Amino acid sequence: MEIKNTAGRVLFTCDGELRNAGLDDVDLSGANLEGANLEGIIWMGVNLEDANLKSADLYWAVLFQADLSGADLESAQLQGADLKEVNLQNANLRNANFGRDNLGGSTQLQGANLTGADVLGANFDGAEYDERTQFPRSFDAQKHGMLLRKS
Repeated sequence: MEIKNTAGRVLFTCDGELRNAGLDDVDLSGANLEGANLEGIIWMGVNLEDANLKSADLYWAVLFQADLSGADLESAQLQGADLKEVNLQNANLRNANFGRDNLGGSTQLQGANLTGADVLGANFDGAEYDERTQFPRSFDAQKHGMLLRKS
């Protein structure tokens, strides 16, 4: 399996399933993962700056401290994901689903930075945040159904 950027340059190669690849702290900036099935991946600290993750399945993904600044996550599925301390600055989150997973579990956004993100049509119902979470201007977490968790 290969991960390429939008120009077709190979960023990472692995044998077997991408979900089983150890990509903690790997630089995948500009990666093209549009529509990829990344359900349950554990990629802590990975750099996905400016990556194309449009319509990607990131259900139950662990992206703790990942850099997704400027990434395109339009229509991505992120239910139940661990997005604690993730950088989502200026990301396209239009119609992305941060809602509850099938077991009623919450997406974790504690300490995440969403400043400048486009959240039009995104579902945040039941997602958790804390006092460190940074939101786009005029974003009301409670009106979007988010739950404040004290750290």
